[in-house]
Amino acid sequence: MIADALRNLELGTVPMATPTGRLVGASGLLLEAVGCPLHTGQRCQIETVGGDWLDAQVVGFRDKVSYLMPFKKAVGLTTGARVLPSPDKINLQIGSSWLGRMVNGIGEPIDGLGKLSGDFPLDSQPPRINPLKKKPVTEPLDVGVRAINSMLTLGRGQRVGLMAGSGVGKSVLLGLMTRQTVADVVVVGLIGERSREVREFVDMSLGKEGLQKAVLVIAPADESPLMRIMATELCHSIAAHYRDQGKNVLLLVDSLTRYAMALREVALALGEPPATKGYPPSVFSALPQLVESAGNGENQVGSMSAIYTVLAEGDDQQDPVVDTARAILDGHIVLTRELAERGHYPAIDIGQSISRCMSQVITQDHMLAARALKASMSRHDRVRDLIPLGAYVPGADPVTDRAVMLHPRVEQFLCQGTKEEAPYEPCINQLETLMR
Repeated sequence: MIADALRNLELGTVPMATPTGRLVGASGLLLEAVGCPLHTGQRCQIETVGGDWLDAQVVGFRDKVSYLMPFKKAVGLTTGARVLPSPDKINLQIGSSWLGRMVNGIGEPIDGLGKLSGDFPLDSQPPRINPLKKKPVTEPLDVGVRAINSMLTLGRGQRVGLMAGSGVGKSVLLGLMTRQTVADVVVVGLIGERSREVREFVDMSLGKEGLQKAVLVIAPADESPLMRIMATELCHSIAAHYRDQGKNVLLLVDSLTRYAMALREVALALGEPPATKGYPPSVFSALPQLVESAGNGENQVGSMSAIYTVLAEGDDQQDPVVDTARAILDGHIVLTRELAERGHYPAIDIGQSISRCMSQVITQDHMLAARALKASMSRHDRVRDLIPLGAYVPGADPVTDRAVMLHPRVEQFLCQGTKEEAPYEPCINQLETLMR
């Protein structure tokens, strides 16, 4: 039988040799290999002194030298170590079994619940959608936050950024929206955040019931920049899969800034010159490519709404990543330290925030009430500093008088506790009643 099998075996199917490279350099984040041709994006394995193998990916080349970056901390490497190319495609299969699970940036489960399986192949790169075939945003998205539902209404398929400095409440607001947003599937990307916050997000923001319809892609701050980049792209691919299956998907990424920082680390290691605030030009071309993979697809049934947190370093709203995100997203919700220090939660600055899809998904009465509330807040801001000094005298301007009288009720309306629920329809009714 063996002889018959050997006779039937085609010579072309027998591998003549295994291409093997050699490690010739290791500097910072980059490893240098020579000896076999490698293409960008290809995965490799590098032999360590203990006989183990370290996974890495090709991120660039120059002449005959290929530049690799490891997925995990590089320990035990030596010059001349063998470098073996991995298969071009790492086959990930996705299905309903992924719901309730947690994976890392390369799709490996990290929750100790066994291997993942599925019926559909999953590409680690998010799919591209023809802009002329995208499903338009026509339905409101209930996120359970009164200030957003009423004043900054979002639509199914919209992409929006939560922008603020550190410690102002982005992650807490994201958790509130996670618990209350109406969606079939929730995909969460925890990118570059503190490891402590991962378990807190699972237990407090999602809970057991929320976890059953969620997929978490986790790459905390101690992961390599390459793993953080791949985790961000993988959560977009997962969300796009469920969207194309006809599900209403909510994608949460905390945070987009950490993704940009990881891109900066890789680009600077490859020798790309820094441009704005240390960010190389390639970062600002990669951000639109990532964001444009979110949103609705060609399927008229499913939807994919995306919410990104964006860190404004030093509370600078002109930070290059914040400015880029503001330009490429469908809206931005600005949280200010001033409101947070006054005990106003969530600390959303209605005047600086905008939802570009709001006019497409709300009624005319809702729009008029929201504009009236915004105008009232603007009037009050003009005389805010005069009131404690006694310099404001009522009676000169009836519109301003009404704004001052209405302000305590407006503040109460826009504030919300972390455990308080605020469904969409009651929010609109409260807004219209307030402004009559």
